[in-house]
Amino acid sequence: MEAKGSGFLKVTGILMIIGGAISLIVAIVAIIGIAALVYVAGSEINAGLLYAAGVISLVSAVAELIAGIVGVKNCKKPEKARTCVVWGVIVAVLCVAGSVLTVVGGNSFPVFSLILGLVLPVLYIVGAIKNKA
Repeated sequence: MEAKGSGFLKVTGILMIIGGAISLIVAIVAIIGIAALVYVAGSEINAGLLYAAGVISLVSAVAELIAGIVGVKNCKKPEKARTCVVWGVIVAVLCVAGSVLTVVGGNSFPVFSLILGLVLPVLYIVGAIKNKA
């Protein structure tokens, strides 16, 4: 018998793989861009926050990619639902960390961006929980 949330977990896992792959490419390009900016501007800018944002983007992309792979691989295994929930929570926490870093950088809190960023991890977690039941 197939687990109740297996299809849900598989679809969200595939979407996370696609999003994670795209985010990984964008994060690498962003870090290269930050390095170029620091090289050109020299000591005129404080690059610490920029590099922190780049690293969090890179870590988030890798976590999303791993979560997607784990979800697709284990979508028919109810005993692996806890692992999927953990990966979903990791991705959600990194999304929140990115929003907090935006505020630390001096911008307003990105409510809309945060909501959009949490939709897929929350759906992934729901699928994993349904898979466990």
